[in-house]
Amino acid sequence: MKVVVTGIGLTSALGNLYQSWEKLLKGKSAIKFHQPFAELPPLPLGIINSQPVDLTRLTKQVVETAVKSSGLTLPLSECGVVVCSSRAYQGMLERFAKKQLSLNYQLENLEKDHSSFINLLPHQPAIFAASQLGTKGLVLAPMAACATGIWAIAQAVDLIETGQYQQVIAGAVESPITPLTIAGFRKMGALAQTGAYPFDRSREGLVLGEGGSILVLESAEFARQRGAKIYGQIRGFGLTNDANHGIAPDLGGKSAMLAIAQCLARSGLSAEDIDYIHAHGTATQLNDRHEANLIQQIFPQKVAVSSSKGATGHTLGASGALGVAFCLMAIEHQILPPCVGLNETEFDLDLVRYGRESQVKNVLCLSFGFGGQNAALVISRVSGLL
Repeated sequence: MKVVVTGIGLTSALGNLYQSWEKLLKGKSAIKFHQPFAELPPLPLGIINSQPVDLTRLTKQVVETAVKSSGLTLPLSECGVVVCSSRAYQGMLERFAKKQLSLNYQLENLEKDHSSFINLLPHQPAIFAASQLGTKGLVLAPMAACATGIWAIAQAVDLIETGQYQQVIAGAVESPITPLTIAGFRKMGALAQTGAYPFDRSREGLVLGEGGSILVLESAEFARQRGAKIYGQIRGFGLTNDANHGIAPDLGGKSAMLAIAQCLARSGLSAEDIDYIHAHGTATQLNDRHEANLIQQIFPQKVAVSSSKGATGHTLGASGALGVAFCLMAIEHQILPPCVGLNETEFDLDLVRYGRESQVKNVLCLSFGFGGQNAALVISRVSGLL
């Protein structure tokens, strides 16, 4: 059963879907210096407002936009939900813990906050989305570190391909700018000092960013029957794990290459059929070298490549979902987005430096997460009747 995308909702530090796309094509970056926490020095961030975004509000916004763009009306009582986040409500939990440790915090306040604590569990964005849709269907909230967004979309595709659902909303949301997250990445030496420069010779590391993207997925037949606009077809996916290290990728690349091979095989495509790759492109030393090596080995024809993280920052678990949305925009507008932040590369890749008009039929979106999580997804242009 063919699976198509009929709705897209996206919010990033660049703005909504169309604002983000327009600014991305112009090579603009939303990364600026901010100091959201008084106890920490200013640092470059892809932040939506001056303070960390409220995850519930973000979820509501992208779900609402996705449904509106699909032409559907609520309630969607038989719609499946696969919405996830790698950090979820970590920021609010940190504030909750800090408040408990304060000298003025009383026992009665702890009892009062008990119910609000329950509402901060990791699966709550998915539960909230289901409530917003009015669905009684399946609700899933997978987590695979920075590969979370593509894993969510892949699970949604599987639900439709196996005939369990005709419609599923899927994607990821992230509000990762918290003191603990900043401290953790800083301790690893992974944070950039001035900005994000994917695949650049002088890249410094990643820049944390906020955002989310939700897609409305439907069986092609169901979408055709209701006359829906189709943004693209999800042709296939590949999901593997290195089983090698907690935070570093397996530089041999065998399992990552297997994920791409699985994805191409399920899509019925060869490497030569791919017109563009939206790379994970975190701007860290290890990831970019690892990913460039994979692409060079599998795509000797030098397929066009770029990463959007130099413009939006790294939205962690949501990054793959944002990447898929940008791939769909590339297909719709037949333009390849640039690798914002790239000045001088050390890799022998066809890196897109400026918005490039091109025939875009098949695109590959990649995500790699801590623990060796590898995810690849192919999206294709739809022409004529499916």
